[in-house]
Amino acid sequence: MRTRTEEEIAQIYCRQIDTVYRVCFLFLKRRADAEDAAQATFLKLISRAPALQNERHEKAWLIVTAANVCKNVLASAWRKRVVLTEEAAFPPAPERAGGLLASVLALPDRYKTAIYMHYYEGYSAAEIARAMGKSENSVYGYLHKGRKLLKAELLEEERG
Repeated sequence: MRTRTEEEIAQIYCRQIDTVYRVCFLFLKRRADAEDAAQATFLKLISRAPALQNERHEKAWLIVTAANVCKNVLASAWRKRVVLTEEAAFPPAPERAGGLLASVLALPDRYKTAIYMHYYEGYSAAEIARAMGKSENSVYGYLHKGRKLLKAELLEEERG
């Protein structure tokens, strides 16, 4: 663990803010909440100063950290008591997202994170496993179950 300079933090921020924000929005579905969670994610990067081997590892660490920050927000007592009235409007997604993004958003957290990292960010199961602190077999299971849930959702939409 080493301390990063302001310039290094600024470079990481510029490279990764879009991805971190998108992950936060996947979970929280409100712009203000996603912005707060993205900020909290970068604060964790600054305070913990993890050893990041390269940009790919950096991105994976930030995705998993952002997902964990969002899970904590969703589990908070305040969030469970307050009725949110602002409608969710997902920011422009990468073109490769297509119409599946809404279905991916509806997946349970572990499947959503694995599916997003694999299909939208291009990580292998081994890389996702390291980032999530899970076994590679668990990640394969998350991907399999996530695809199965997505398929069922899409078939239901076709019939409906």
